[in-house]
Amino acid sequence: MPGDDASLRAVVSAVADAADHALTLWANGETRVRQWEKVPGHPVCEADLSVDAMLRERLSAIDPQAGWLSEETADTVHRLGVPRVWVVDPIDGTRDYLRGRPGWAVSVALVDRGAVTLGILAAPARNELWVAQLGKGATRNGVTLQAGSRQTLPGARVPAEQLPRIDRDLVTVDKPNSIALRMAMVAADEADLVATVRWGNEWDVAAAALIVQEAGGTVTDALGDPLLFNRPQPTAFGLLCAAPGIHAAAVERLTPRAREILGQPQG
Repeated sequence: MPGDDASLRAVVSAVADAADHALTLWANGETRVRQWEKVPGHPVCEADLSVDAMLRERLSAIDPQAGWLSEETADTVHRLGVPRVWVVDPIDGTRDYLRGRPGWAVSVALVDRGAVTLGILAAPARNELWVAQLGKGATRNGVTLQAGSRQTLPGARVPAEQLPRIDRDLVTVDKPNSIALRMAMVAADEADLVATVRWGNEWDVAAAALIVQEAGGTVTDALGDPLLFNRPQPTAFGLLCAAPGIHAAAVERLTPRAREILGQPQG
């Protein structure tokens, strides 16, 4: 995709239109949207598929050479043979979407040779549009974002409903179901830390990872290693998204748990 302003405007417009479509379905109530479970505990609805199809048509027209990786589309090896790939979650936070809660977003990233170069989150139920370009900063509704300057892990704000006893020195703040929005809260200095110790998919975090990084935050896997995108198996173990001053301490706290889950030796 050419790196000009017109192309950026076209992508932002496509994502915003898809999000508005999702919002229209959402505002009319979940009874208008058929839903089911792909696997137990992982809901999906017709809106996911409709938004996915809309995005694929619009984004493929903007960059016909780019591959496609989406939560709602069967994966193929084609994306591994092209330099650029769209990485899409048509509705991140489907559970909130189906419950009539605003904590969901449309997430779109453009990955070039393993690195995210453009990340967009559209959260129309929250009146938010987040945009980041590699090397050009990140914004929410046009306002430049800057991650927080916290230096100590105790007292760090975490989007969570509750914390395990071992982490009770942290502070809970509002938790949208969308992990991308929880990460974006770190970029906006509304949270200091988002951490998981389970396998996750690239489409969940690609756009938000760039937004956080361009706001000065730090994003790695649960062991503190960099995230790479458009991998043959598009997953990573865990996520550690943090204000830069506490990332090292968060890695130190999280790594033993991650190694235990992975069956790796400690130390």
